[in-house]
Amino acid sequence: MEIANASELILDKLENWARAIIHMLPNFALAVLIVVVAYLIARLARKLVAGLMHRVTPQRTLQHLLANIAFVAVLLFGAFIALGLLQLDKTVTSLLAGAGIIGLALGFAFQDIAANFMSGIIMAIRMPFREGDIIEAKDKMGIVTDMSLRSTIIRSFQGQYHIIPNKDVFQNIITNYNTYGKRRVDLPVGVSYGDDLEKVKQVVLNAIKTVPQVRQNDPIQLFYKEFGDSSINFEVRFWVDYKLQPDFLEAQSNAIMAIKKAFDENDIMIPFPIRTLDFGIKGGEKLDSMWPATFQNGNR
Repeated sequence: MEIANASELILDKLENWARAIIHMLPNFALAVLIVVVAYLIARLARKLVAGLMHRVTPQRTLQHLLANIAFVAVLLFGAFIALGLLQLDKTVTSLLAGAGIIGLALGFAFQDIAANFMSGIIMAIRMPFREGDIIEAKDKMGIVTDMSLRSTIIRSFQGQYHIIPNKDVFQNIITNYNTYGKRRVDLPVGVSYGDDLEKVKQVVLNAIKTVPQVRQNDPIQLFYKEFGDSSINFEVRFWVDYKLQPDFLEAQSNAIMAIKKAFDENDIMIPFPIRTLDFGIKGGEKLDSMWPATFQNGNR
């Protein structure tokens, strides 16, 4: 008797399942169709986003990332609609809640990685510098050799490679020496107090004009700055084309040689440091006046 009842229960259950499946067949077919359409739309969205990001940023990593995000987003949207047609709303809610909790936990656990990642995305869009640019970031100066979504690699002029997290680059001052295409050289010089300052200014300006790297269309300026210990100090400023660091260094070196040659030809002196020694308490006393009288008379 019990076996017969058990068999009836099983048959009833199977019959209910069969009816439910038959009843859900149209919804199931529609859900499959929605998933297929969502997949095709997702591929199209990925291609469109990749093309759009190619115009916005040259960084391929970011292009692929955002394109794949668009693909997954469209595909998940279609999957959630399909699950809703199959009356699996609770499953959808559970998946969303689980994804939110997992995302929150991962955000706390990997907040530094997330900060570097977001900084890399923002820099890839804003593009404060490109590969090959000479920049100074986080007290490191050199040529940008690689940019990823996590870090920026700078090769210094001495040959060292510095891997800087994007968060440190983004949150600090970035100096890009290639954006303007030219760079100003500020060269400090000093002349003796006995020289004619008007003559010195004219000689220096003419000397700078002979330097091949100097941009003649940009201003060449000279400003006297201070009365130094043994010289009158001034600064001469001029512009050079700047693509690589040797452009700046060679122009600076040639300017120093040109100024030194012009000074020699015009009898202008760059003085050595001079020190005056006072031997009196109040100052201004000569050494022989401070000696005892016995030493001054030659007696010991």
